[in-house]
Amino acid sequence: MYEGYITDVKGIKVGHAEDIKGGTGVTVIIPPSGNSCAVEVRGSAPGTRETDLLNPVNTVESVNALILSGGSAYGLNASSGVMQALEEDGLGLDVGVGIVPIVPQAVLFDLAYKDYKCRPDSNMGKLAYKNAGINENRQGIVGAGTGATVGKILGMDKSMKSGLGSASICQRNLVVSAMVAVNAFGDIYDYEKGKQIAGPIDDGKIIKTVDVMGKIINDFSDLADKNTTIGIVSTNAKFDKTKLTKIAQMTHDGFARSINPVHTGFDGDTIFALSTNEIEADLNMVGVMAANAMSRAIANAIYATNKKESIDLI
Repeated sequence: MYEGYITDVKGIKVGHAEDIKGGTGVTVIIPPSGNSCAVEVRGSAPGTRETDLLNPVNTVESVNALILSGGSAYGLNASSGVMQALEEDGLGLDVGVGIVPIVPQAVLFDLAYKDYKCRPDSNMGKLAYKNAGINENRQGIVGAGTGATVGKILGMDKSMKSGLGSASICQRNLVVSAMVAVNAFGDIYDYEKGKQIAGPIDDGKIIKTVDVMGKIINDFSDLADKNTTIGIVSTNAKFDKTKLTKIAQMTHDGFARSINPVHTGFDGDTIFALSTNEIEADLNMVGVMAANAMSRAIANAIYATNKKESIDLI
C-alpha cells in the first residue's frame, strides 16, 4: 500500500468512531486555527451540511472541523456532537453572545450494508472528536469507511467491500494530503498501476460496471441514492476560499481517474479542500498534486480494506 496520511499536514488532527456490528462510522478532521476551506460537489445525490458557507462569495473563511460520515442524511446528526464538544473547548466563530462552531459535513449511504437502524448520531460524532489526534494513521474499515462498498450494479451481495483511504505527496516543504471514504456506484482503479482493483463480482471475478450498464440500459432506479464517495484534500500552502475551490475542482480529477463511472445521479461525490496557510505555493502545482494524492487514497481504501490486491467478497 501507499504511504502517507492526512495528518502529514502539520497541525491536522483526525479522529474516528464506528459501530462495526452496525456497519457505519464517523471521521472528524480538526484543522489548526487560521485555516481556509472550500468544497466542490460533483455527484447529483449529495448529503451535506454547511457547504453553502464555503462558497467564495460567503463570509466565513475558516472551519473548526470537517466531518465525513455514513448514515446518509441521518448521519448529519453527528455534527451536533462535534459542535457541542467544540463549544465546550471554546472553539468557534465569535458571534458576540457566544461562539458558533463551523462544522461542514458530507455523508455517504451505507444503510444497506448491515443494520439500517444503526446510524451515526451526536454521541458518535462527539466520540470521534474526542479521539482526534495527530498520530492517527488507520485506513480501511474505520470511521466513515466502515460501511463503504463499491461496484453495486448487481446488488449488495455481488459488490465489494471498501473503506477509508489516505495518501500524501510532498515536494520539498510542500505537503498535499488526501483522505476519502470510497462508497462508489462504480468500479475502482489503481491509476498509477493502470488496473481495476474493485467492482461487481460475477462468478468469482471482478467485472466492469459499464459493461453491465450496457445490458440494462433503461432502469437503474433500485440503485438511486445508495452510493457516494466523500473526501478531503489538505495542504500547508497558503490559499483563500476562491483558490481552494479551484483545487477542489482539480482534485475531482483524482475521482475520475480512479472511479468509473463517477459523478453519476446515484452518487453525491463531494470533496473539501483545506489549507493551513503556512507556505507559498503555486495553485496549479498543488491542484495536480491533490488529484494524484486523491487517486492514491482511493486505491488505499481498497488495499487497506482487503489487506491484499485480490478479490474479497462481502
